[in-house]
Amino acid sequence: MDLSVILSTYNAPVWLEKVLWGFCAQTHRDFELIVADDGSTAKTKETIDRVRAETGMTIGHVWHEDRGFRKCEILNKAIVVARHAYLVFTDGDCIPRADFLAEHAARAQPGHFLTGSAIRLPMSTSEAITREDIRTGRCFEWRWLRENGLPLTRRNMKIMATPRWAGLLDRLPTTRANFTGGNASAHRKDILAVNGFDHRMAWGGLDREIGVRLKNLGVRARRIRYSAHVLHLAHARGYADPRIAAVNRSLRKRNEKNHVVKTEHGINLLLREGNTPDGST
Repeated sequence: MDLSVILSTYNAPVWLEKVLWGFCAQTHRDFELIVADDGSTAKTKETIDRVRAETGMTIGHVWHEDRGFRKCEILNKAIVVARHAYLVFTDGDCIPRADFLAEHAARAQPGHFLTGSAIRLPMSTSEAITREDIRTGRCFEWRWLRENGLPLTRRNMKIMATPRWAGLLDRLPTTRANFTGGNASAHRKDILAVNGFDHRMAWGGLDREIGVRLKNLGVRARRIRYSAHVLHLAHARGYADPRIAAVNRSLRKRNEKNHVVKTEHGINLLLREGNTPDGST
């Protein structure tokens, strides 16, 4: 199955490089990688160019000028240029385990989107991870994580699930299945049918909102939180604003209540205006 992986980033080239190494280690090789860059400086492009040359991976770079938090818009620009019918969404601070894409590809079904979760690392663990740790997969081992500072919590222990138990646990309705931008996938035709991400939304729940519209379309959510793992690297959130998050939450709830399927503030705006990324490679 051919996949288009859409990976968002903003001015975090050190973390992005670790994530790119994670995709270089994937067992599923039939994919293109598109970095959706919300206005980073030249250091990000230099990192992408270097890793592309070192690994031979197909890495596209879709960029627009930094004019504030416009993640939804750059994600939509990446969706427009994606070549394949199935899209995997993740972030530039989420290192995928070697079977991450294989799990998404194997579990993809018509009429469904997949939603996973992440192991959130403290800064000390995030900094300790090396290229060799990613290549060998040892940074995903429970013992390595604990020795390098990961707290012992029930949520973190999901990475210990064996394939047999992971499949069973994924079917248990322990949490609501919401679209999670760091670990989710969907058919491109379904994303286009809801008009992509809503450009009005800044930080706070933008991924969950598109999940609501997908459900309103009739697309069902399927959990893979125990099967497809990413390590979420620690970072500051200077862009976080509770007031904006509250506005986003209100919009999401209104769309849920009114069964809204298609936003009028999404991909259509890019196509109508002939708006293309400011730069792409």
